Amino acid sequence: QEIRKVVQALEQTAREILTLLQGVHQGAGFQDIPKKCQKAREHFGTVRTQLESLKTKFPADQYYRFHEHWRFVLQRLVFLAAFLVYLESETLVTREAVAEILGIEADRERGFHLDIEDYLSGVLILASELARLAVNSVTAGDYSRPLRISTFINELDSGFRLLNLKNDSLRKRYDGLKYDVKKIEEVVYDLSIRGLNKEAAVGAGGEK
Repeated sequence: QEIRKVVQALEQTAREILTLLQGVHQGAGFQDIPKKCQKAREHFGTVRTQLESLKTKFPADQYYRFHEHWRFVLQRLVFLAAFLVYLESETLVTREAVAEILGIEADRERGFHLDIEDYLSGVLILASELARLAVNSVTAGDYSRPLRISTFINELDSGFRLLNLKNDSLRKRYDGLKYDVKKIEEVVYDLSIRGLNKEAAVGAGGEK
C-alpha cells in the first residue's frame, strides 16, 4: 500500500514533466526549448524526493521482489530524462547519467538502482517520441532537425542490433524501433524529394 502511494505520486510528476516537454511539438515550441528543459529539471527534483521516499518502503535486498510496482513508472522517467537530455544536447543519455538525474544508483550492488532493461525500455520510448518530433519539425518549418534525428535514431538502432535481447517486452519495444526508423526515413525522403534537405543542410551550418 505504501509503495503504491509513492508510485502514484511519481506517476503524477511524470505526467507533469511529459506535458511540459511535449510542448516542443507545438508550432512555436522550438523557441523556448531551454526554458522547458530548465522547468523539467526542477520537476526532477520532486522525482528524486519521491524516489528517496520509495527506498524506505521495503528492505534494500528485496528490490526485485517489489520491482513490478515501479518498473513501468521508472521506464517512463528514464524516457523523460532521455528526452530532456536529447532536447538539451541532441545526445543519448547514459544509464549513469539517468541514475544521477533520478537520484538513484546505477550499480545494483549499491541498493535501489536503475535496472539495465528499464533503461533500455526508456530509451526505446524516446525513439517513438523523436519520430513524432521529426514529423512535427517539418510542419513547423524546421527542415534540418529531422536529418539530425534520423542520424541519431540510426545510431541507436545500430547499438540495439548488437544486443542479444532475451526479455520479451524489451524485444517487442525494439520491434517498434524499426517502425520509428522507417517513419523518420520517410520524412527525410519526403524532404529530399521536395528539395528541402538542401535548404536544411545550409541552415544546419549556422544553427544547432
